[in-house]
Amino acid sequence: MATMSKDQREQYLAGVHVGVIAVERPDRAPLAVPIWYGYEPGGEVLLWTERESIKHKLIAAAGRFAITVQDEQPPYKYVTAEGEVTGVEPAADEVVRALAVRYLGEEAGAAFATQNNTPTSVLIRMRPARWLSTDYSAEWV
Repeated sequence: MATMSKDQREQYLAGVHVGVIAVERPDRAPLAVPIWYGYEPGGEVLLWTERESIKHKLIAAAGRFAITVQDEQPPYKYVTAEGEVTGVEPAADEVVRALAVRYLGEEAGAAFATQNNTPTSVLIRMRPARWLSTDYSAEWV
């Protein structure tokens, strides 16, 4: 088992995975839910959600969250990034479209974005400050 380098973990996080975000909540276990996300190496993690969602409310209260992405088939890999929220803004159509196209392809992504980006949709940004990563590839050789 090997920890990934900075470049490896950033490239891996930039790949298309369903992320699982985790954020603390009072009087219960942390909320951990799957979500689509955007990320470019060296940049910020980008989430798209609704202003009234539990995700947004808890992230706004905590001011931070963590995201984990993984390979579910051997050789197993995962990356976890955590950090402070750097911004929350109304969800711009072009950003939402790019995020939906990332997961669904051009035609289906464009349609999904058009149908699901509402006046109450928000974009949440987080700059990763702490990382955990493991790549089990060497174990499978």
